[in-house]
Amino acid sequence: MIIRGTSTYIELESGFWGIVTEDNDYLPLNMPEQLKTKGSEVECSVRIREDVMTMHNWGQPCEIISFKTI
Repeated sequence: MIIRGTSTYIELESGFWGIVTEDNDYLPLNMPEQLKTKGSEVECSVRIREDVMTMHNWGQPCEIISFKTI
């Protein structure tokens, strides 16, 4: 699945990085350091992980397979 959105630092709990799109919020389990720039526009190929629970209670857990900044 390809997603296109904005890299965002979420200041909930202990803080974490996510990707916000027009349709959904995504919680990458393996957010690359290159994408950890607040407000960066990114395009990522992701694998949705419905078998994973996170402590963040925010977004759809996913794994980033490949990415690029826009």
